[in-house]
Amino acid sequence: MKMRSIISLMLCLCLTAAVLVGCGGNASKPTENVTEAATAAETKTDGIDYMVLVNKTHKLPDDWEEKLETVHMTNSVGDDVETEKKAYDAYLKLKADLEKDGIHVDLDSARRSVADQQRIMDDFTKQYGKDYALKTVATPGYSEHHTGLALDLYLIIDGKDITENEDMMQYPEIWSKIHAKLADYGFILRYLEGREYITGYGYEPWHIRYIDNVDTAKEIMSKDITFEEYLGAYKGGKVDIDYGTSSIYKEDELKDAVIQIECRFASLDGCVLKSIRYAGDEAVTDEKLKAIQEQNPDSKYTQIVEFLMDFHTPENTGDTTLESDRDYTDYQWWLARTADSGWEIVSFGYGA
Repeated sequence: MKMRSIISLMLCLCLTAAVLVGCGGNASKPTENVTEAATAAETKTDGIDYMVLVNKTHKLPDDWEEKLETVHMTNSVGDDVETEKKAYDAYLKLKADLEKDGIHVDLDSARRSVADQQRIMDDFTKQYGKDYALKTVATPGYSEHHTGLALDLYLIIDGKDITENEDMMQYPEIWSKIHAKLADYGFILRYLEGREYITGYGYEPWHIRYIDNVDTAKEIMSKDITFEEYLGAYKGGKVDIDYGTSSIYKEDELKDAVIQIECRFASLDGCVLKSIRYAGDEAVTDEKLKAIQEQNPDSKYTQIVEFLMDFHTPENTGDTTLESDRDYTDYQWWLARTADSGWEIVSFGYGA
């Protein structure tokens, strides 16, 4: 679900969570014009660090907003989008290049304030639950969108605005063509598929990040690595994931559960994930389901699943629940869901 839709939802109480579709547009409509009110930030200092890392464990620098120079634009659905100035200039060049290939995009969102992020987090938590919110929305102060360098794109196909995540996922070939051009303009794809345990977020083909260096962007994209790995913020290796054999769940259902676990794990600063494996159908018992239902009486859970994890903690975890410099094996993760909802993490740890 796109952040633009959630912000609109909070501003207009008559909308419901289901009414999140764009109003329609025209691919030939000029959307990149900066409004007359668009000006650079009033305060100019020595500038920002375009290689800054902001994620679930790295907070936005305290003086960032004072240094940030931004512009505003109006997209094809009439929303105002604020973007760091150089990132916006690079986006316009990317956009023009894509249009030569018949691909039309626009900006769904870019910079969001910490206050806006808090409202989004509260809204997602209320509507979809804590675990979905943690997987989808950054903690206020820890969102890359605070930088103004993270841009969320949406597609315009045959004059129609495609703004919802689930709809945009239906065009992998288009996204592949877009990704192939990102580095030429100093952008990288930020949240890679299968790297949730590093980035803390599910795959987002629309979320790009400006780093103001074409050579570096090309290196990151060609190596198919995350920004964290390039900067040395994550030093782990390949993760072994074993979905086992289940007569209860399809592998895609188990993958969805693992993504939830990986996104939560990414919040454990400095911990290195080694493996995750399905605990087996034998762990899924009526007794355990009943116990989880009793612990969460308002949840109406109907299905549960357990995974086991091996990981290593850093020399100083900064977390009172984990020991420093230790190998954890068979660390338990329990997830549950209702008939019409996604997996939620209900407990984790030894004896969970």
